[in-house]
Amino acid sequence: MRILLVSQMYPGPEDPDLGSFVAQLVHALRERGHEIELAVLDRRGGGKLRYLELRRQIRAAGPHDVTWAHFLVPSGALALAAGGPLVVTAHGRDVRNIGAIPGVRRATARVVARASSVIAVSDYLRRELEDKLPSARGKVEVIDSGVDLVRFSPEVQPAATLESPAFVHVGSLTARKNVVRLADAFAQLGRGSLTFVGDGPLHPRLEGRDRVRVVGPVPHADVPSWLTAADVVCGPALIEPFGQSILEAMACGRSVVATRIGGPPEFVTPDAGVLVDPLDQDELARALETATSLPSPNDAARAAAAGHDVRRQAERVEEVLLRAVPGRQA
Repeated sequence: MRILLVSQMYPGPEDPDLGSFVAQLVHALRERGHEIELAVLDRRGGGKLRYLELRRQIRAAGPHDVTWAHFLVPSGALALAAGGPLVVTAHGRDVRNIGAIPGVRRATARVVARASSVIAVSDYLRRELEDKLPSARGKVEVIDSGVDLVRFSPEVQPAATLESPAFVHVGSLTARKNVVRLADAFAQLGRGSLTFVGDGPLHPRLEGRDRVRVVGPVPHADVPSWLTAADVVCGPALIEPFGQSILEAMACGRSVVATRIGGPPEFVTPDAGVLVDPLDQDELARALETATSLPSPNDAARAAAAGHDVRRQAERVEEVLLRAVPGRQA
């Protein structure tokens, strides 16, 4: 099958971590023998003008059996120009933008009407999309981005030796990621270490705290080694449409503390971690304490993550793509 992949996020030389969850599915589908042409943006900079470049790539694409777009708008809307069957994956922000940004609801409705199928990365996101856009009902399937169980493994050598219990957060330092409340809850615990891997506008509010370290951004290839450096990986975001870093931590055999708002309740089992109300600092502090009593490494976390093997998720995506192509059967 010849697939045109359209995405506004994809790893590139300047931003190797951008859309890595898309790239790993592309790799898995290529392993299954499919030809995939890329029409992607592989850098964060450039503003809205960069979408003109994405449009140019789409129009210049060669013959293909099906277009697979990531993000409903703008990628999905731009992918309409490719013609032929369309499957589009929703990831989170694209759904939250419906009703929040003028014109997005209409553009999203046009994409959904044109698409053979819509893939949502969590059941939480499916429900949100169908609530905001009832016309999507009956067209949405839930397939998350999966995790590479080879790259993310308990066998990965840790990046550093951290004071135990070692708590690690991997992701942007933003209000949505709830990093300041996490640091405040950790201070209540009174022991161990908390390491932030990533950067963002809240960096100054985290630096200089007792037993807190801000590493800053690291190459995506180094992320597994920071996860295995942890006893517990934390992701108490205000909302998490799926929770990729939490799944990756579990694949590394690490217990987790994760938000109960969004996708994590769909894959974090009680023996793999603790789910929390992200707005309750005291509950978050108790969750950190509880998580330290779980094994490290945690075989149950690894087993739960194994159910989301990227190769199995690619097989499921393949079935959806094949159904979209006239005359092809999954």
